[in-house]
Amino acid sequence: MKFLLTSAGVNNKSILDALVDMLGKPIADSNALCIPTAMYGHLWVGPGVKTWQFISGNSDNPMVDLGWKSVGVLELTALPSIDEDRWVPLVRETDVLLVSGGDALYLCHWMFQSGLKDLFPSLNAVYVGMSAGSMVMAPNIGEFFVGWTPPNGGDETLGLVDFAMFPHLGMLPYNTMADAEKWAAGMQGPAYAIDDQTAIKVIDGEVEVVSEGNWKLFSP
Repeated sequence: MKFLLTSAGVNNKSILDALVDMLGKPIADSNALCIPTAMYGHLWVGPGVKTWQFISGNSDNPMVDLGWKSVGVLELTALPSIDEDRWVPLVRETDVLLVSGGDALYLCHWMFQSGLKDLFPSLNAVYVGMSAGSMVMAPNIGEFFVGWTPPNGGDETLGLVDFAMFPHLGMLPYNTMADAEKWAAGMQGPAYAIDDQTAIKVIDGEVEVVSEGNWKLFSP
């Protein structure tokens, strides 16, 4: 898979251009699946109005509303209760997965429980994450971001990229550069702090920062 890991969606032309390049064709010719699952685990963003706004493309974070050929909903919490042949072909055929923010550990739990995580190595889709939807790809998220507690505790996530992410840099009162530096000091590997105008592009392990804003790499 190709990963476009954003803080707050496809917020500027640079990120949009990176997405189109990764797709290899226009957005209008691409089919998308949106995954709102992370929102349900977060106290501020779900369930309710904000979840509907994300799915319907009415949120302030451009992802679903970019002009896709089609957009479907893939709700991970529902997948264990239905046969795989009802949803796995849908995932294999899609061009892009649009994964909302929310709680990264909740999302990680349901990626395992649903079986979606097992499909990632064989997919050709572009994965576009927002906030927690990006953070879940890291080896872990850090104690700073632990909200929902997984059954086995800890802060481990999928580890499909080798760096961690601190989103919304400078955008919230508790997401300052000083907060990011404190967070990064407790991380074991490379860690990026990114603002809402920044994304991290990963193709075949090659990492590229795409930004019209502010970001910082903290090396271990």
